[in-house]
Amino acid sequence: MNLFVIDASVAAKWFLPAADEPLIDEALEMLEGYAKGRVRFVVPDLFWAEFGNILWKAVRQGKCTRGAAEAAIAATKSRRLPTVPSETLVEQAFAIAATYNRTVYDSLYVALAVDLRAQLITADEKLANALAAHLPVKWLGSV
Repeated sequence: MNLFVIDASVAAKWFLPAADEPLIDEALEMLEGYAKGRVRFVVPDLFWAEFGNILWKAVRQGKCTRGAAEAAIAATKSRRLPTVPSETLVEQAFAIAATYNRTVYDSLYVALAVDLRAQLITADEKLANALAAHLPVKWLGSV
């Protein structure tokens, strides 16, 4: 069974309207694999703040209702994704950020993937392109 670190950009695609979002099918395929026990997901605790913020922005932009966003948060919480404290990753994340000129926020996900010998799956194509040659990062569009 494969273990993946997923970032909030992937999880948000499970809920945002398909008309406004690319890579919905890929994100839903990953979720189906998780639901069927073919893959496992793990996230840093930052995931929850970022996920909530993506949904908040979607509500502000009129892409979804507040009720739909609240339901998305509840549904994602109900999956009980294993969550790792950022405190245990911050030194490694800082080193990755400083070495590859990425944010510490993004580097927390990468550090978790490195630590678990897993792969980070992200819908952030720029992040994947910047790191994939050096670290275990894969763009959702190539999954």
